Amino acid sequence: MRVLVAEDDQQLAQQVHDALVEAAYAVDLAHDGEEAQFLGETEPYDAVVLDLGLPKIDGVTVLESWRQNGINTPVLILTARDRWHDKVAGFDSGADDYVTKPFRIEEVVARLRALIRRAAGHASAELTCGPVALETSSAKVTVDGQPIRLTAQEYKLLAYLMHHKGKVVSRTELTEHIYDQNFDRDSNTIEVFVGRLRRKIGAPVIDTVRGLGYRLIDPESPPEPEDSPD
Repeated sequence: MRVLVAEDDQQLAQQVHDALVEAAYAVDLAHDGEEAQFLGETEPYDAVVLDLGLPKIDGVTVLESWRQNGINTPVLILTARDRWHDKVAGFDSGADDYVTKPFRIEEVVARLRALIRRAAGHASAELTCGPVALETSSAKVTVDGQPIRLTAQEYKLLAYLMHHKGKVVSRTELTEHIYDQNFDRDSNTIEVFVGRLRRKIGAPVIDTVRGLGYRLIDPESPPEPEDSPD
């Protein structure tokens, strides 16, 4: 899952970045409103951490622009403004959640996890598909109750598929959501990660949809018909 952190305090931005990377997110940073607005309009994020007091363009204006342009990415407001009318202005501009400074990094990470889950239609912190269970709060993956060890990239790929269970996900989409903008992306490596995941999981939960990508399926449920390319 990929997150944009828009915060002008570079030390704080780096702290949030490091905590999210440790929690297995791909993270991009923006230090002013112009950069944040551009990245939010041109890159596919699963969630955004947005400071209201950004230079050049303030956070509320950035958020209003995104919403007016049909960008529905979940947004967590991060700000020192703790007056109730500032919170109301943030929510009315399209924010999904709000944290005031000072805050605990762990709370920001937990709130982002919840936002991303809810946006994908999941209420529980545990995502399941057949014998596979992924605990989003601990990044623990089990098969038939037995833990399996995954690399960071393998986990990111599986987490994205688990959040979008049943949906056909292209290699391009996977590449865009498991790497940050500075990573040397290569969609061919997705096939390598999928092959490793299949071997480690054992159960046939990752289905290849010919010419389109991959889909996570419950092996005990009847397969859905493949979508036909246009």
